[in-house]
Amino acid sequence: MSTDPAGATGVLRPATADDAERVAAIFAGYVLQSIATFVEDPPSDEYWRERITTAGPTRPFLVAEIDGEVEGFAYAAPFRPHGAYRHTVEDSIYIAPEAAGRGVGSRLLRDLLDALRGTDVRQVVAVIAALPGTRHDTPSIVLHRRLGFVEVGRMPSVGYKRGQWADTVLMQLDLRPEG
Repeated sequence: MSTDPAGATGVLRPATADDAERVAAIFAGYVLQSIATFVEDPPSDEYWRERITTAGPTRPFLVAEIDGEVEGFAYAAPFRPHGAYRHTVEDSIYIAPEAAGRGVGSRLLRDLLDALRGTDVRQVVAVIAALPGTRHDTPSIVLHRRLGFVEVGRMPSVGYKRGQWADTVLMQLDLRPEG
């Protein structure tokens, strides 16, 4: 995996079972304080440990480690359970609040996409929560667009969390645009 091109002490690497506790803590912040995920109860460390240990070439799970601390993670998961979707994954990226704005998300998504290239995965889908009627893009939408994703749809008011309705914006990247 890559090191921080800006010279900070960060490194991206495949997640290990030892990262599960920190991954769970980062994700719990999003569950409890935002609409970024529609999950309403933070999964346990064990849930994340299992997800990390079952990662593989078409389902990578990466962490960004800065000064010895995991400050973000990204992974690819099956898009849908049906066999016809076996060449499509959904990406997820979560950054610790103290690491926001430092390029960690860009590095994680870039390395995740690089890990998927050359595998049987053809399409990467991002399902991004957004408040209805907002005229600005979320940081996640901006990040995905910057790395080549295109918006392919919006499902209005499909989630209800923290006392408000939320849309999902669907974005997609074709890893093999040549066919």
